[in-house]
Amino acid sequence: MSLKNYIKNDLEVRLRSGQELPAALTLEALSDHYQVSFSPVRLALAELVDAGLLQKGANRRLEVNQGKIKPLKKGQSAALPKPPTDMFELITNDFVKLSLQGEPVDIREEATAKQYNISRSSLRIILNRLAGAGILDHIPRRGWRLRPFRQEDMQAFLEVRELLELKALELAKPRLVKEELQQILDGNVIPESKDAEVLIDNSLHAYIIEKAGNHYIQDFFQRQGKYYDILFDWEDQDRETAIETVRQHQAILQALIAEDWKTARKALSYHIKDNHPILSKIVKQS
Repeated sequence: MSLKNYIKNDLEVRLRSGQELPAALTLEALSDHYQVSFSPVRLALAELVDAGLLQKGANRRLEVNQGKIKPLKKGQSAALPKPPTDMFELITNDFVKLSLQGEPVDIREEATAKQYNISRSSLRIILNRLAGAGILDHIPRRGWRLRPFRQEDMQAFLEVRELLELKALELAKPRLVKEELQQILDGNVIPESKDAEVLIDNSLHAYIIEKAGNHYIQDFFQRQGKYYDILFDWEDQDRETAIETVRQHQAILQALIAEDWKTARKALSYHIKDNHPILSKIVKQS
């Protein structure tokens, strides 16, 4: 299902079943809700206008056309459609697993596009994004090559990251806002049951770096950090690792809110250096 069709179907089911709309009927609000660009939202809204479910009001803004909405027939499901598969996320996850084998792999566009049942143009967009994140290298006249994961590379990155992030924390101290720290803390939740989802808010690191206000520190993480961010996000898919990540985030944030700088610095250092059990385990077994 395309993004346009998903958005259209989701809004149509909500309208016909009397459910509340997920956001205001504006490009900005709906794009933010569905986490997409304006384009698929604009097309979906246009089709809903053509179908009579939406109309332009006197102020030229879209509104629900109540007189044209026919309720769902008896037996019709009011279940909302499932979001389409995020091909970028799917391919990224597969490539990360492949990179953990520790050997460079050539990526052929035609074969890869066929494997994921997408067009080569769509695949090329994804490959360019992955190249920008450091997952792939583009080899002129030869195609794409997957970057192999190396333990020594990660260790070197973590050593520099620790130095720069601790420096960033020192610089950020007078600019930290307790209400903002509390908001990040509230986004890190350990589940109360085995079936509940682990909620992780990883924005703490970006927050500290931004508040530091040092262009050179920011530049390092923008250039060198994207590849490892993807690896670490993949690692957090493991439930126990995710729970431990939340615990460590909570310890750092609670210390920052209490202005216990010594404890915060120690907790941040530990979190950076010692929170990658899955990657370390994979490397040791290879």
